[in-house]
Amino acid sequence: MSSRYNNEDQYIAQPSADEIAAVLGTYLKENGASDDEAGSHGSGEITKTKETGSERDLRRQQRLQEMRRRKKQQERLRRLVVPCAVVLVLCVIFAGIGIRSLVRRQSGRQQVTQNETVGGETEADQSALGGIALDEQASDQKASDEQTSDEKVLDKKASNKGILYDGSLNIAGCDPGGTTAASINEEITQIAALFVRTLGGRGNEPPLSAVADEATVLPDQTVLSENSIFIDVAAGRIMGQRDAGVRISPASMTKILTVLVAAEHITDPDDIFEITQDITDYSYVNKCSNAGFDVGEKVTVRDLFYGTVLPSGADAALGLAIYVAGSQEAFVELMNEKIDALGLSRTSHFTNCVGLYDENHYSTVYDIAVMLKAACDNSFCREVLNAHTYTTSATEQHPDGIILSNWFLRRIEDKDTNGEVLCAKTGFVEQSGSCAASLSVGNDGKEYICVTAHANSPWLCIYDHVALCQQFMSGEAQPPAGDA
Repeated sequence: MSSRYNNEDQYIAQPSADEIAAVLGTYLKENGASDDEAGSHGSGEITKTKETGSERDLRRQQRLQEMRRRKKQQERLRRLVVPCAVVLVLCVIFAGIGIRSLVRRQSGRQQVTQNETVGGETEADQSALGGIALDEQASDQKASDEQTSDEKVLDKKASNKGILYDGSLNIAGCDPGGTTAASINEEITQIAALFVRTLGGRGNEPPLSAVADEATVLPDQTVLSENSIFIDVAAGRIMGQRDAGVRISPASMTKILTVLVAAEHITDPDDIFEITQDITDYSYVNKCSNAGFDVGEKVTVRDLFYGTVLPSGADAALGLAIYVAGSQEAFVELMNEKIDALGLSRTSHFTNCVGLYDENHYSTVYDIAVMLKAACDNSFCREVLNAHTYTTSATEQHPDGIILSNWFLRRIEDKDTNGEVLCAKTGFVEQSGSCAASLSVGNDGKEYICVTAHANSPWLCIYDHVALCQQFMSGEAQPPAGDA
């Protein structure tokens, strides 16, 4: 190492070239390592940043999926809860209206009971209670005025049904074996029946009841049928009769009751029924008239009704019986129940639904008239009994359907009957000859029923109906109501 002095004669050590090179090399080495470390550190930061960005995207996707899942759950919950809430609210509203209506009607009944009690007291008691009764009446009148229009409508409908509630009605609960429970059960049954609409509905008309009087006469000698009856429906009067209460075999007039009972137990006339081998065999073996359905043919229930009446088809009648009750035997039980409801069980009894002769299968021309009136009170049966022709629905066996005709109506429609024959059903077995039941409307606007049995031919049966109509139906039209 060289040395030199400065201006103040102080000694200053000067590094040699090797020392400078060594120091410089050490410096460069240290700085280079720092730079490498710095570069390595910077690369790690970048990698870390990239890794952080990927995690952020992943978390974002996870959040989106979670949001979609929650949204779907909320949508499903909304679709389920909202309708249920609406139904619940409606049930609460209707229940409230029903309970309030029951309470008001109960209050009215209690008031009537109190008034009857007051009516049974002495005059002194009546005068003493007069003020209280007037106050109660005024209170009831005020409560009645506060009823909403909807409640009044409900009360009116209930009163039309004629349903009364027991005076001890307890809204919180009642004796299941008491009259209150029976009354409530009756109303519930009637309400439930409203939701099951049978064909034509169940008529509320009372059964026909007709009696003879001093003006009742025998049919003219031109009427050859051994049994006959002619009834003024509105007056409930037998205008003419001959052995009307004598037992006869009703033959296919039985099918009047068949279609009536079937209509009262069927809700869908367009339902499909398949004709079976047993049905066609039954008709063939018993030599019955048929509508013409084939084995395996799928026809509508409506076709069965028209096939039963117009061509008097046993295949169609048996099809109705099986469709309704599962078997002819079970259906016949329903027929006899209907006979009992019509008040005819003492003089009529059926063993089959088609009209085959049987010692225990019997009726009278009067009873058949009652059955025809009940059937015509059913709008669906009346339509079937009134049809002159009908074409069944298209099937594989009959692509164009089957044309059916009520020959009695078609043959009598051009005859002079002093009116019009609207509905009819014929029948024939050897034991009762040709027979028929018909409902007519006269020129006077009134309805008449005519039933005959034991004619020698279908044409003579028709002419007997014409003769009876001419004898008993007025030939002059009545003036409109209100005219002099």
